[in-house]
Amino acid sequence: TWPTVCLQGLYPGSEEGWQVYSTASDPDGRCVCTVVAPARNLCKRDPRSRQLRLLTEQVQNVSQSMEVVDLRTSRDLQYVRDSEPLLRGVDGRLHTYVANPRTLTAKGLQELKGQMSQLRPLLSVVEQYRLDLQTLATLRLELLNLSIILTAIQEEIGAYDYEELQQRVLLLETRLHSCMNKLGCGRLTAVSGPITVRASGSRFGSWMTDAMIPSSDSRVWSMDGYYKGRRVLEYRTMGDFTKGQNFVQHLLPHPWAGTGHVVYNGSLYYNKHQSNILVQYHFRSRSVLLQRSLSGAGYNNTFPYSWGGSSDIDLMADETGLWAVYTTIPNAGNIMVSRLDPRSLDVLQSWDTGFPKRSAGEAFMICGTLYVTNSHLAGAKVHFAYHTNSSTYEYTDIPFHNQYSHISMMDYNPRERALYTWNNGHQVLYNVTLFHVIRSDG
Repeated sequence: TWPTVCLQGLYPGSEEGWQVYSTASDPDGRCVCTVVAPARNLCKRDPRSRQLRLLTEQVQNVSQSMEVVDLRTSRDLQYVRDSEPLLRGVDGRLHTYVANPRTLTAKGLQELKGQMSQLRPLLSVVEQYRLDLQTLATLRLELLNLSIILTAIQEEIGAYDYEELQQRVLLLETRLHSCMNKLGCGRLTAVSGPITVRASGSRFGSWMTDAMIPSSDSRVWSMDGYYKGRRVLEYRTMGDFTKGQNFVQHLLPHPWAGTGHVVYNGSLYYNKHQSNILVQYHFRSRSVLLQRSLSGAGYNNTFPYSWGGSSDIDLMADETGLWAVYTTIPNAGNIMVSRLDPRSLDVLQSWDTGFPKRSAGEAFMICGTLYVTNSHLAGAKVHFAYHTNSSTYEYTDIPFHNQYSHISMMDYNPRERALYTWNNGHQVLYNVTLFHVIRSDG
């Protein structure tokens, strides 16, 4: 038999896309392929793409300004046309009085004054025309500048049409996401720089999108505070959340504790205030579908994360399902991880990680592995990992930039392959890099 031959290659750096792709033979002669996936949405951060988006916004602003001027001009022109008979009458009278002053009577003078009063609004119309001429001159300069910028961008990009480039970017992103979905689960190897989406709310809180795969739901939810909160804001899209617009309010029948909430398959799962009861609230029906006690779990700041805030029970979701992270008195305050049935909130299986929860800043699940940070303050890093598939742990050293120095919520979203964090009144995203090992059977 011929030996298995495996190829190995090095691809461009992370700023250009895929970092590493390599294959090697295992002891049985099978190929083992290793892929390190890149951060997502790199194309959207390209300077030329940002410049073109800015250009598009400026063109829209100019277009809207011209529409306003056009509407106002049409309205004022109609007013001038309606006033034309009155103008002709006044003009005729004035000519008559100039030609024959003796015809001017007290009654005629009074009538002339009345007609002149009716024509007085024309002065403001004429003044508006003067201002609109200045506006049009300004818009002309803006259009000229935009034309110069567009020409420069076209020269930089080359012969490709921008729409064609956008389609190619979308196609490549679709292929990338498809490939990443095929890769499935992997181990966390790096966390990107922070991406600040919005600054809103108090120092503590949580925000999220639906974590279930697959889901086309684009809504974003925000829950400000950690103590006795009941108000959940639901935004239609991430864009609306960024702008703080197009939202509806849900008033929960039971207040929450902490910030360890998660949205999974259209429902909000959260910890009921001053209890170890888990609540499932369904957004569409605006009703509580389920309540169940998490047996033995500490609550009310018995075993919180290092920052406190009633963070005893942390609910989260990853590629494999719904999880609860908590502690109990029998296991001496070490972090417990339990897999939950989302339909009944029954505990399916539990693991004692051996890591003290009060020493953890935050925690999140990726592909069945619990990752724990060593602090919620500046200088924090992912310090510990517990693998539920093998019931083993390891200490890690994965740094990330804690930009606003106080993280009170950190959760992974498997749909976006990103970490959602609430950092001192800022809603921040981090992309993650996962290490995938794909084994072939042949």
